[in-house]
Amino acid sequence: MYEISDLFDLNETYPEAKEFLSSFRYPWEALSGIRELILSIGPSLPEEEFDHPAEDVWIAKNAKVYPSAYVGGPVIIGRNAEVRHSAFIRGSALIGENVVVGNSTELKNVILFNRVQVPHYNYVGDSILGFRAHMGAGSITSNVKSDKSLVVVKDGTAEVETKIKKVGAFLGDFAEVGCGSVLNPGTVIGRNSIVYPLSSVRGTVPENSIYKDRGEIVEKK
Repeated sequence: MYEISDLFDLNETYPEAKEFLSSFRYPWEALSGIRELILSIGPSLPEEEFDHPAEDVWIAKNAKVYPSAYVGGPVIIGRNAEVRHSAFIRGSALIGENVVVGNSTELKNVILFNRVQVPHYNYVGDSILGFRAHMGAGSITSNVKSDKSLVVVKDGTAEVETKIKKVGAFLGDFAEVGCGSVLNPGTVIGRNSIVYPLSSVRGTVPENSIYKDRGEIVEKK
């Protein structure tokens, strides 16, 4: 349930990203290559559709980027995307089509599939969010453990070592994260699943489920 093929419709991102992600089994394996992926895609984007206002920055001409937003490269902002007031894009952000990056939202080393919404006061770092995934206001991905040890992805009694210190969260297609929630390092939310507001989530949430509290995950009906 935490493999790339289980989480994402790879047709809902850039063709080059589809090929890139298809070369891995687990999504965290892709994190170290996001920067290079963006730098490989950017120069090939059609000039009649994308502006290139700064080094390593490509923005679709029909995207809306508020003047108060900070956009640091390498970054690609896709067609019809919206980057709102005081958003802080620190770099290594591959932003798909019709994505909303909201007010005071911070992005760093991420892939956002098409139609993702991180619309209000979100922090998303070292993470991949699938098609139409949505994070409620104030929800964040925590990407470093308190003791700075390497992140381990846990699924019940099973564990998978990432061998990486900075790992955020991976949201499957149509995942919904409630307001004020914290997704701890290495969290995986399956497709079509919901996380209740004010949750602190660790480990994995199966697809088509509702996360109510730690130890209380029910099937979505």
